[in-house]
Amino acid sequence: MPKRLAFRMNLFPGNVAEYEKRHDEIFPDLVTALKEVGISDYSIWFDPEDHHLFAIMTVADDNRLSELPQKEVMKRWWSFMADIMATNTDASPIQIPLRQVFYLA
Repeated sequence: MPKRLAFRMNLFPGNVAEYEKRHDEIFPDLVTALKEVGISDYSIWFDPEDHHLFAIMTVADDNRLSELPQKEVMKRWWSFMADIMATNTDASPIQIPLRQVFYLA
C-alpha cells in the first residue's frame, strides 16, 4: 500500500521567490527520476515565520528512495539548491522527518 512521508527543511531568509522559481523550472530528468523511484503527489509548503519548508509525498509500496542519492541528477539538483537552503556536507538538504499525528481521509 502506498504511504505518505513528510519532512521539514530550512530555507535561508529572503530566498522564497528564488526557491519557487527554481522549482518552476525543475530539471525534467529529476522529475523522471523522482517518479522512477516511486514518488507521486509531492508538494512543498513554506512557513514565512521561520523559513521552514514542509514537504509531503506519496511513495509506492516498492519505493526505491534509497536510490536517489546515487543519481547524478539528484546530486546536480542538490548542488544547484545548496546556496539557498541548509544542507549536509554532500549538499543534500537537511531534512527533519515528521511523524504523522492525525489524518482525515
